[in-house]
Amino acid sequence: MSDQYEIHPHTKVVRGPNRASYDRDQVHGIIDDALICHVGTVVNGRPAMIPTAHWRVGERIYIHGASKNRILAAIAYGAEACLCITHLDGLVMARSAFHHSANYRSVVIYGKGTVVSDDAEKMEHSRLFTEKLEPGRWEHIRHPNKQELKATMFLGFDLDQVSAKIRAGDPVDDDEDYDWSVWAGVLPCTTTWGAPVDDARIKPGFEGKGYQRS
Repeated sequence: MSDQYEIHPHTKVVRGPNRASYDRDQVHGIIDDALICHVGTVVNGRPAMIPTAHWRVGERIYIHGASKNRILAAIAYGAEACLCITHLDGLVMARSAFHHSANYRSVVIYGKGTVVSDDAEKMEHSRLFTEKLEPGRWEHIRHPNKQELKATMFLGFDLDQVSAKIRAGDPVDDDEDYDWSVWAGVLPCTTTWGAPVDDARIKPGFEGKGYQRS
C-alpha cells in the first residue's frame, strides 16, 4: 500500500496547493485526533449536514446515529457523502486585513457509506466508539441491548477519495506592510478538558472519580 492517497479530480486541492497533503499517516493523524466530523449529503434534493462523532479502523472511518436519522438513511440508500474534519490551531494575525488567516489541519473525505448490519459488528463498533472517548471505559459500563443496537445505524466509509490541507506558521504579509506599526503573529488555540463534574445522581462512593483526560 502506498504511503500517499491517490489524487482524484475532486480531491485535488486547487486553492493553496502548497498546503495540500495526501500523506496516509498525516490524514490518519488528523482523523484520530478529532472527536467530531461534519457529514453532508443531499436529502430530497436539498443539502443537509450534521456534526457527529467518528472513529477510524484501518482504512475506514465510521459514524453512527439513530436509524431513522434522515441524513444517515439517505447515505444508507446510496447517497454520496462528504465528511469534513478540522482542527483550529491558531489565529494568524497579519499586518493587513487581507492576510489574516488561521492555522489549521483539515481532512475532506468523499464516498458512499456501507451499513454495518451484523449485531456482533455493531457491538464491536459500540466498543470502539466508547474506547475512543475514554480508553478502558467499556469494561465498566452497560453494553447496548438488542433494542438499542436495532435503533442505531453504523456507517463505514472507505478512506479512498481523501485529501488533507494544513496551514502552519507566521502571517505572510506583503513586503511593503512589514513596516506597519501593529503587532503581528499567531494566537495559538488548544483544546483542554476541565475538571470532571459528577452526575447529580452519582452512586455513593463514586463522587469525584471522573476521568481526567489529557
